[in-house]
Amino acid sequence: MSSNWYKNNETDQIWWKDTPDSVGEWLFSFDKKQVFNMFADYPHNLTPEQKKIFDEENPEWCEFFKDRV
Repeated sequence: MSSNWYKNNETDQIWWKDTPDSVGEWLFSFDKKQVFNMFADYPHNLTPEQKKIFDEENPEWCEFFKDRV
């Protein structure tokens, strides 16, 4: 497993992938196996539980994407 995974806060459930060679790519995962691209997958490819977790841990992105819901 890549060591490029990190959490914003120790208690978070979401892992973010550091992709320094990609511009505008925001990858995240709940298990480091199934990877989501924030701009392509949020919120329609997340389960209701995953969306709830994402929104709680990332309220600024929830607000940014509020027109997608």
